[in-house]
Amino acid sequence: MTKFESLQQFYKGKRVLVTGHTGFKGSWLCLMLRMLGAEVYGYALAAPTEPALFDILKLSEEMHSEIGDIRDFPHLSAFMETARPEVVLHLAAQPIVRTSYLYPRETFETNVMGTVNLLEAIRRYNAQHAEKVQSFLNVTTDKVYENPDLADHAFREDEKLDGYDPYSNSKSCSELVTHSYQKSFFSPGADPSATVTAISTARAGNVIGGGDFAVDRIIPDCVRDTIAGRTIHVRNPYSTRPYQHVLEPLYVYLLIAMTQAQGQQTTGTQASAASAEMNEAGHDERTTETLDRDVAGCYNVGPDEVDAIKTGALADLFVQSWGAGAAWHTDAEANAPHEAAYLKLDTQKLKERFHWQPRWHVTEAVQETVAWYHAWSEGADMRALTEQQIRAFLADEREKSRT
Repeated sequence: MTKFESLQQFYKGKRVLVTGHTGFKGSWLCLMLRMLGAEVYGYALAAPTEPALFDILKLSEEMHSEIGDIRDFPHLSAFMETARPEVVLHLAAQPIVRTSYLYPRETFETNVMGTVNLLEAIRRYNAQHAEKVQSFLNVTTDKVYENPDLADHAFREDEKLDGYDPYSNSKSCSELVTHSYQKSFFSPGADPSATVTAISTARAGNVIGGGDFAVDRIIPDCVRDTIAGRTIHVRNPYSTRPYQHVLEPLYVYLLIAMTQAQGQQTTGTQASAASAEMNEAGHDERTTETLDRDVAGCYNVGPDEVDAIKTGALADLFVQSWGAGAAWHTDAEANAPHEAAYLKLDTQKLKERFHWQPRWHVTEAVQETVAWYHAWSEGADMRALTEQQIRAFLADEREKSRT
C-alpha cells in the first residue's frame, strides 16, 4: 500500500479544518487533502502574497474557504460550528522572522492568542456536541528552542523552549499554550471533553517548494531576482538550516493527525504492532496500520543531518538547477536583526514512533522546486503539475521506478 492509499483510507470523507489555508504550506496541504477525498474547511486571512498559490491552484472552488482573523474569537467559534471538524490542523501564523521585528505585538497576538482562540473554540465545541474533534495538530517551528548557536548540536524535543526573536518566541509560547490546554482540558479526568481530542505539536524545519512567493525567504528571493534578470542577493549565505521540501512536513502532519485520531477511536489504548511486511526489495517496510496509536506529543520534523546546509549552498543548488542566467552574490547588511547561525533538528523520535524517513534529499527538493517555478513562468497547468509532484512524493519506490 502506498503512502497515498494509506492516507486516503482515513481522510476520505473526513471533515478537516485547516487554519492558515491561504498561505504557502496551507495551500499545498489543502490540495493534498482534497486529493485524498477530505471535506476541507479553511479559516485564514486573504492570501498574503500576489501571486498566491491558493489562487493559482483555484482551491476556493472546491473547499469551504472562510476569510477571517485567527485573533477574532467570535468569528472563529462561529466557523467551528459550520465546519464541525473531526481533524484540526493549525497553520495560521505570522511566519516571518524579520517581519516579527517590525510588528512584534501583532506577531504575538496572532501566534499566541490565535492558538488560545482555536483551542478554546475546540474545547467549547466538544462540550456542546456529541461528535467531537478527534485530533488537533499545532504546527510551530524548529526555532522554538533556546539556541546557543552550537554548530554540531541537533535539538531534541525535550530541550528548553525559548525562541530569541518575536516570531520564534511567540511559537515557543504557542507550544506552551498547547501543552497547558492538553493537560488542563484534554487529559483523562480533567474535563468533560477529556480523552476525546488527541493533541500534538510539530516543529518543522525550513521548507522550500513551488508556489512560495513570500518576502525574506531564500527560494522566492532567488526566483524573483532570476526571472527579473538580476543577480540573486543572498543576505546571509553562512547560516545553517534544515532545509526540506514542503511535502516532507505536510505528509508528517497528516500522518500524526491520522494516527492519533485512530488512537482515539480505539479508546486511547495502544494498538499491538502488526507483523512487519516485507516489500519486494526485501526490507522491513511498515504501513501506518502497524503504528502504535498512542502517539500524541511533540515532534521535530526535518531532514537528515546531511541536508542541514548553509544558505549559500542552497543558493548554489538553485543556480545549478535553474541553469543559464542564475547567479548569486552577498553583501554585508548593516544593523541586520539577529538570526541564529546554526539550526539542526534531531528527528529520531519521529523516526522511531512512525517508522518514518525523509523522502527527498535537499538536492532533489531543490530540483522539484525549480521545476515548479520554471513551469509557472512558462504558463503551464500548475494544478496538474502540483498534483503530479504530490503523487510522486507519496508513491512507493516501485511506483517511482515505473514512472
